[in-house]
Amino acid sequence: MLYRISKANLHINGTIHLDGSKSISNRALIIRALCGEDFAISHLSTSKDTVTMQQLLAAKDAPMLDTGAAGTTFRFLTAFLALQEGTQVLTGSARMKQRPIGVLVDALRQLGASIDYVEKEGYPPLKINSPNIGTTNQLQIAANVSSQYISALLMIAPYLPNGLQLHLEEHIVSRPYIEMTLRLMQYFGVEHTWDAQGITVLPQTYQAKPFRVEADWSAASYYYSMAAMADQLDLQLDGLWPDSAQGDAVLTEMMEHFGVKTTFNETGVHLSKNTAPSEGAFEWDFIRCPDVAQTLAVVCGATGRQGIFTGLETLRIKETDRIAALQKELAKVHVQFSPLPIRLAPDKQKEYFMVEGEAHPDQPSFATYEDHRMAMAFAPLAMLGPIQIEHPMVVEKSYPRFWEDLQHLGFVVEKM
Repeated sequence: MLYRISKANLHINGTIHLDGSKSISNRALIIRALCGEDFAISHLSTSKDTVTMQQLLAAKDAPMLDTGAAGTTFRFLTAFLALQEGTQVLTGSARMKQRPIGVLVDALRQLGASIDYVEKEGYPPLKINSPNIGTTNQLQIAANVSSQYISALLMIAPYLPNGLQLHLEEHIVSRPYIEMTLRLMQYFGVEHTWDAQGITVLPQTYQAKPFRVEADWSAASYYYSMAAMADQLDLQLDGLWPDSAQGDAVLTEMMEHFGVKTTFNETGVHLSKNTAPSEGAFEWDFIRCPDVAQTLAVVCGATGRQGIFTGLETLRIKETDRIAALQKELAKVHVQFSPLPIRLAPDKQKEYFMVEGEAHPDQPSFATYEDHRMAMAFAPLAMLGPIQIEHPMVVEKSYPRFWEDLQHLGFVVEKM
């Protein structure tokens, strides 16, 4: 299936009621399942990943559980099921079977979990058996691969016999997601300490209490992208909070470089044009907010702004290799996304990528690689000329209403 996306002008005016955060929703669902006592969760994400999480938690005793392409769901359920009695096979899509899980499995085995690989060593699917949780509460884990492994371990930590002392090795990627997990745990009554020795969670229990999910800042990034391209801007994004637990809330600062002003109000944020974008290259370390890197690469290309990006280490093991995907798709609009030669890197320990060129869409057809963020990151380019998006319904993974919301802002979305 193809969608043809176009827009008659560069005006972005209206109000968007953003869906609940998928990241927060999935954590709240796991905590409720561990709590053992039901409580209300309002503004829950309608994303396919969250719906899948709800369905699998409701069917947790089934012999086979299929997460599809939901990476967070797979990783969180791996840790959750490792504490449960019985045997389940946890599987996923073809792409999920290519995404490594060995770091988390090794850590859970040290705690006494009984987990076997069904196919390839280090990758899904997994056979998870009744555990024999021992007395060890010391774990060392590489923090430079995925923060989801750490969050998965932290959420089950209060229910381990002696809690958990988690020692993080290497540079921490996506630290805000770990902080988000700990913040939610604290909301539900579980305390922790985080010092030079690592993160310690003592044996405790979650306390049931009503919870409201904040809107998704990752989804907001696509509207910030439109705002950067607009010549007339009056946009309200409802559901976002100033004291956010989401790392992608850094968008408010990031997008000032492109002349977009954020004003918080009673229902969310209002976007308007600032006096002028900043000058020079846009430089950013995405280690704390990797999910908006695709959006910003497109923004740089659309505005003709040179971009210098670091902190992209996790992008190669997402729904697709997002670095390779960006390189191929941006080239279709005459924008280069390429590694900076090491001899030119200011810090030889980091990998740098440069965005160069100004996008000139000539009705390109963008592939999405089974990656929801590729579809949504490239959609705003329709403001510069008609484009096509292949397999557009991939957005269901995190934002099922995306195309309808674009139409609300004056985009024309046609099925081809």
